[in-house]
Amino acid sequence: MSHVKANPYAWPYNGDLRPENTALVVIDMQTDFCAEGGYVATMGYDLSLTRAPIEPIKRVLNEFRKQGFHIFHTREGHRPDLSDLPKNKRWRSRQIGGGIGIGDKGPCGRLLIRGEKGWDIIPELYPLEGEHIIEKPGKGSFYATDFDMLLQLAGVENIILTGVTTDVCVHTTMRDANDRGYECLLLSDCTAATDPRNHQAALSMITMQGGVFGAHATSADLLATIRGESDVRGNAVEHFATVG
Repeated sequence: MSHVKANPYAWPYNGDLRPENTALVVIDMQTDFCAEGGYVATMGYDLSLTRAPIEPIKRVLNEFRKQGFHIFHTREGHRPDLSDLPKNKRWRSRQIGGGIGIGDKGPCGRLLIRGEKGWDIIPELYPLEGEHIIEKPGKGSFYATDFDMLLQLAGVENIILTGVTTDVCVHTTMRDANDRGYECLLLSDCTAATDPRNHQAALSMITMQGGVFGAHATSADLLATIRGESDVRGNAVEHFATVG
């Protein structure tokens, strides 16, 4: 039994936190969202906000790789022929950034189009061989993907969410996962939004009703538990076996 110090409750609720039943999900850490020349940069948002989670995610990712946890990455993007891009989504995307939107040519290729430079995951967090990449056309990681099936087949019960943006793709994934019965933890310093107020609001929403979607914690508190350095409920903490 081990718990992470989290808000609004010690996570996971049942203390069953193991590499075998827990997945780290790194959401949309793509050039289009957190690097120069990408979609977010084209819209004029401050890239320092969406780049802030890179180092904290890297620390968590390294530790989870060492200990053999399940790891998933997601990439938002559309087919080159735009057949899976709703017309209203494309129209809305062109309302900011000088009329350039999804599917249009940017400095890193066509924005949010599969196969383009901007669509790919940033080098700092690039998946290793064997780590699943979920290709998604929408905000949530479950819509029009095989994500749920892969989690079920792997025996995953707990999901730890990181990536961008907190208020859109991360929150949508967390809500969908919660409805499917997964026990969810969002890492507050491993997520970010293009507006800090939206990030804080997204965290606040999680704490409502005793944790309506799960809980949130810092990466430091998660790593302390994973490394067997602390347990918020004073339970006996098991050092997870390092693999490899």
